[in-house]
Amino acid sequence: MNREKVWFSFFMILALTLNFGFFYGEINDAAHHNVYELFAVIVVNLIATIMKFGDRTQMGAMLLATSLVAMVQLIAASIVWVFAVHIQQTGLTPSNLSTIVALSGGAMVANIISVILLMIETSRFEH
Repeated sequence: MNREKVWFSFFMILALTLNFGFFYGEINDAAHHNVYELFAVIVVNLIATIMKFGDRTQMGAMLLATSLVAMVQLIAASIVWVFAVHIQQTGLTPSNLSTIVALSGGAMVANIISVILLMIETSRFEH
């Protein structure tokens, strides 16, 4: 068993499941979307992205691209959150929260693509 592949897969799947946990719920209800969970999603996605650097295969390039897309979406969501709460000081209005959740949904789609690519790569692996 390759421990590096296990950790790589672990962080990719954890990124997806944490993202789903943040995304799930009423799109405009702040009680369903926790800021700490968004933070955890960003951190785990960042770790998964860093782990993808160095893979020089075409599949590695696709995995890195999906992670970069997810990071852009998640960072944008966190910027909207910070702007709404701390700069504009309007709080998490239904409009602001809908934007944040929609951006995390885009990141979740990128994470789903990553996991699908990982499953394809794993199924093609010859012993």
